[in-house]
Amino acid sequence: MTQVIDADEQRALKEVAAKVALERYAPHAEEWDRSRTAFPHDERRYLGELGFLGIALPERYGGGGAPLQHALTVIEELAKECRPAAFQVFESNTGPAQVVARLGTEEQRERFLPPIIRGDATLAVAISEPDAGSAATDLKTKAVPEGDKVRITGGKRWISNGSEADHYLVYARMNDEPGSKGIGAVLVEADRPGVSFGQREKLMGFRGIPSADVLFDDVVVPAGNVVLGPGRFRELFGAFSIERLGNATMSLAIGQAALDRTVRYVQERTQFGKPLVEFQSVQMSLADMVLQVDAARLLIRRAAADFGDGLPNSLEVSLAKCTANEMAKKVTDLAMQLHGGNGYTEEFGLERLHRDSHGWALAGGTPAMQRIRIVSELLGRSFDQRR
Repeated sequence: MTQVIDADEQRALKEVAAKVALERYAPHAEEWDRSRTAFPHDERRYLGELGFLGIALPERYGGGGAPLQHALTVIEELAKECRPAAFQVFESNTGPAQVVARLGTEEQRERFLPPIIRGDATLAVAISEPDAGSAATDLKTKAVPEGDKVRITGGKRWISNGSEADHYLVYARMNDEPGSKGIGAVLVEADRPGVSFGQREKLMGFRGIPSADVLFDDVVVPAGNVVLGPGRFRELFGAFSIERLGNATMSLAIGQAALDRTVRYVQERTQFGKPLVEFQSVQMSLADMVLQVDAARLLIRRAAADFGDGLPNSLEVSLAKCTANEMAKKVTDLAMQLHGGNGYTEEFGLERLHRDSHGWALAGGTPAMQRIRIVSELLGRSFDQRR
């Protein structure tokens, strides 16, 4: 069902988020990127105090109980200036915390959600493995039930907030059934014996968002940490669609920020005695940027509005994510071109936007994989990529 959105409340939230982004985080964003500094814990707690970390999570656990669109609004405003700050809101409102809120047990919600909403703890999702990226159902990490406990062995790769998060939602094989049939999800605390981490990756972008391997060497957790057992993979990935909407919004913010900076620049910068915007070639490029940003925004808006307490329409989400991811890469590239030599400097921040745009396109399912999902969802059939 389509949710009713309080436009005034959403507008007020947008103004607050934009002010926080500009005044508190914009002055630090470049330095945090250059030094690869993880988002400070005190700042995460500040976002919790503002209520940003629980906007779209249930009120009974300390959240705001607001529609997802409110959280996406805050993510966008923060991400225009500082992606690591926006990532905190993304992870708590559209990431694995939403899986716990929608599919977890009451005990799991009471144990894990309040500290996440306060900013005292973080929860990261652990799906990808060295041989299971786009082919997620090829994962080999095991979570074997043993009476009232579960034993986890294996390793995860490319885990955003890996080594930094306090808890992990681990997708693992829980029996010997092939493909997705044997996969479930279990919550693993980072301080459990047997949990360790690889070195933090030195990525092209995402520099304030740590990424590292997460390793499980006979890690034992209570059976009560199992969120979903095997045979419910479709539900897990249905909930993961919410994270893809958050991902698309991060790309939207990057494209919008590049567009905003370019609109200002081409009106201020002069060549051959007149502003750049007076040249027809500049107008054509600027129009393309506007078209692409607005198309992504409308697709995200539709996908976010068309579900309430259920799960998103996966076709609408795939369309939104694919469009937004590719838009961000193209629009930041055009922005760099229209800025000329200035666009190639760190001073103007466009290269940082461009680097991050590629990261969000890779995360959560690449545009190539989204295209396969689009056709699969459109036709209501699956395609075996192994033959």
